Amino acid sequence: MDLDFSEEQERLREMVRGVCAESSPVAVVREAEDDPMGVPEALWKQLGELGLIGILIPEEHGGQGQSLLEAAIVYEEFGRALAPIPHFVSAVLSAEALGQAGSADQKRTWLPRIASGEAILTPAWLEPEHGFGPRGVQMKGEIDGEDILLSGTKLHVPYAAIAERLIVLARTGEGDTGIDLFLVDPKSEGVRLSQRRNLGSETTYRVDFDRVRVPLADRIGAAHSGWGTWEGVMLDAIVLAAAQAAGGARRALELTVEYANTREQFGKPLGAFQAISHGLADAATAIEGGATLVYEAAWSRSEGNPPSRLAPMAKLFMCRAYRDTTAFCQQVWGGVGFTIEYDIQLYFRRAKQLQLSWWDDRYLSDRVAAAVLDA
Repeated sequence: MDLDFSEEQERLREMVRGVCAESSPVAVVREAEDDPMGVPEALWKQLGELGLIGILIPEEHGGQGQSLLEAAIVYEEFGRALAPIPHFVSAVLSAEALGQAGSADQKRTWLPRIASGEAILTPAWLEPEHGFGPRGVQMKGEIDGEDILLSGTKLHVPYAAIAERLIVLARTGEGDTGIDLFLVDPKSEGVRLSQRRNLGSETTYRVDFDRVRVPLADRIGAAHSGWGTWEGVMLDAIVLAAAQAAGGARRALELTVEYANTREQFGKPLGAFQAISHGLADAATAIEGGATLVYEAAWSRSEGNPPSRLAPMAKLFMCRAYRDTTAFCQQVWGGVGFTIEYDIQLYFRRAKQLQLSWWDDRYLSDRVAAAVLDA
């Protein structure tokens, strides 16, 4: 079993790390917190010029056509830099939904623009007091001739104010999975956006729909096929969320090790105290184990294997390791670690937000248990 990356993959990592260091230093990350738009233009433009936005989008639609393994390398670097960009929601979730189920016209219209960064799309999925599963989608779609009328509320919609289209999950049929995906213009009559704050200070919105008229031609895929498409998209996407967690955890540990080696108490560095050194050792072990699981999941998917087992394991373990690592790091930094002037709190807050987002621990544990018990 070869765990080494190729020379090309290492160059990819170096390139992404360099771009993030140049165009998304911590100062830029801080400026983007709770910003209504929330995208550093210089970083987004550079990623587009380098072809990194469309890394997973097929070449015939203007992308790079790379595998999930290369994308995981990119996402580890995004996580390390806390890059405040809509790549995940636009070039992964939205582009994959269109790639899997979109019509030829929808692909021609949107995928090249997503790949270049010209257009941003984002999913409108979660609803108040509802969960991650198909029964969590309760927004009803009412057929009206050649249109559908959407009414309801979506929460935690990232970058809605700058999105050209929302990919809205709506219930149109009977049964748990009678769900469709629709391309909806957020500027349509009856759509109202209101910005919300989350733990990670990311740019998210509540979106209210009041009988929003959408042509049935803007449905993605066949009738009532939306949940199957969305689940397939999510199984690939959570591997990249896990890779993002791995990058953030590594960087948080690096910052804390540096601090523990230089900050002295009682005449010696913090790292000389066993309670701290062993805690950092445990964190390093968890990160290495989790990162290996992440790359195994990405490699396995790139080889054409189903992601239903490894992908939930990867996000469950790595996001938990990210959260636990940053929580311990906060303790090493002491009281100052919780103040906004210090960078470690940026990682701590984002670790917990990522753990809660895009399938949380409970939902992931249910999926892992189902995979284990059905094995």
